[in-house]
Amino acid sequence: MTVHFIGAGPGAPDLITVRGRDLIARCPVCLYAGSIVPKALLDYCPPDARIIDTAPLSLDEIEQEFVAASQAGQDIARLHSGDLSVWSAVAEQIRRLERLGIPYTLTPGVPSFAAAAAALKRELTIPEVAQSLVLTRVSGRASAMPASENLAAFGATGATLAIHLAIHALDRVVAELTPLYGADCPVAIVVRATWPEERILRGTLATIEAQVAADPIDRTALIFVGPGLRSDDFRESSLYDPAYQRRFRGRDSL
Repeated sequence: MTVHFIGAGPGAPDLITVRGRDLIARCPVCLYAGSIVPKALLDYCPPDARIIDTAPLSLDEIEQEFVAASQAGQDIARLHSGDLSVWSAVAEQIRRLERLGIPYTLTPGVPSFAAAAAALKRELTIPEVAQSLVLTRVSGRASAMPASENLAAFGATGATLAIHLAIHALDRVVAELTPLYGADCPVAIVVRATWPEERILRGTLATIEAQVAADPIDRTALIFVGPGLRSDDFRESSLYDPAYQRRFRGRDSL
């Protein structure tokens, strides 16, 4: 018996890996976070699968499901939104599985920031403008941020910030980043990327609070901040320059 943690992607049911889909299809038990994982993914489950929405469950109750499936010799497909590597809450589940001696695997998924960038139709790393992307959040009820990991510290680098789980603290985001990026720095907010109700707000640090007040957002939104969001007058990368010699090009140096 194995617990298969699967990154279910940002929302659209076809944005799941083939491996993840196939694991769902052959697991007799499926645990999914019903508040943020689309129910359409459950269509991949076997017809007689035991399906449990973990949204109302405690970690102890989820552990009980792991134990019960282990005793029955049944594999579990454990679905989490986005990708498992960030803010997935799999770490504490893995720790319990290891204590219980229950095997597990991890299958990555499409992360929300990548889906949101696609919705914006933007590359987030622009030559000589922005070459770093910081994935971060603000402190919330579920867990606090380490003291050294704060918006001011990350903003001081000038990198593009992808701020998760922070739409409720937009005023704080604006207040902390405006002195670092300037009031005219572009901001983009992607709400429920790839879901049918997806929407996008574009503005600046000076305007975005008023825009959100006029078109409220309650949750499941990602805030991007950085000059690369607007830049279209930039130097092209040397990657495809005819004078750029690399081992795969198979031509003599010019």
